[in-house]
Amino acid sequence: MGDGPLTLARYLAGMSTASPSPHLTRRRLLRGLLGGGLAAGALGGAGWAQAARFGTVRESRRLPGLQAPLRVAFLTDLHYGLYVFAGRVRAWVDAANAARPDLILLGGDFLDTRAGADPAPLLTELARLRAPLGVYGVWGNHDYGSFGQEEVGQDWPAHRQNLTAAFARAGIAVLRNTGQAVRPDLWVGGVDDFICGQPDAAAALSGAGERATLLLSHNPDLLPELPGPVGLVLCGHTHGGQIRLPLLGAPVVPSRYGQRYAMGWVTGAYGTPAYVSRGLGTSGLPFRNLCEPELTLLTLLPG
Repeated sequence: MGDGPLTLARYLAGMSTASPSPHLTRRRLLRGLLGGGLAAGALGGAGWAQAARFGTVRESRRLPGLQAPLRVAFLTDLHYGLYVFAGRVRAWVDAANAARPDLILLGGDFLDTRAGADPAPLLTELARLRAPLGVYGVWGNHDYGSFGQEEVGQDWPAHRQNLTAAFARAGIAVLRNTGQAVRPDLWVGGVDDFICGQPDAAAALSGAGERATLLLSHNPDLLPELPGPVGLVLCGHTHGGQIRLPLLGAPVVPSRYGQRYAMGWVTGAYGTPAYVSRGLGTSGLPFRNLCEPELTLLTLLPG
């Protein structure tokens, strides 16, 4: 973008709404906000405080094939290890348990650490999650960074396998292109990360039969590529843009589809409904603005 600091105005002037490099774009946005003099406001103490708070978003929807109501707690984008530590995770777990959900789903980006970092404090907190139908999750792109995929010489597939086993010991089944019947009328599937893994939604849903279907995908960019209709897809990854500005909204969303899947209720292929959570943690910088972290509680009703 030429010489000189990357200000917000210069960033927005050259920004496209759909970028093939979402990670670089988010970093550039945060640099732009800082260079534009907004650090004292959106990215100063107020931004830190907004990142530290979280709210509970309650939504309800009918789910075809469901035979009885279902309460689901959805937590995603914890980003433990860089700016988020055990105390904040503890508060999220307490809030989820207090809602007494039937099922708890975790949307990936658990970890923001280097390969070899000890996940025990995170797993100690997540092991306290309680739901009669179980706790299920998927990997996100930051998890792959924590596997050591980007580090030369790391045996990252083995590290991924070891972490999958560690999560299982904590009571969390990580679904990687697989699924499970958690109730006679309900199938929960989960896909590998869209950016760093090899997602296969058809495999994740292959055993569903006539059951209602819930599909976990860390990244909503999977939605246009669904192999067929799904009852409901739950996603994270975008953080709602993390930094939202008055009137403008989120200048950048880390998605190849720009604002289309920023947050909230969206629609995928075959008319599939999906919910994109703003998530709980942060990446890039530990700030949020006008984009409160959320724990999502879904009441699903027979369709």
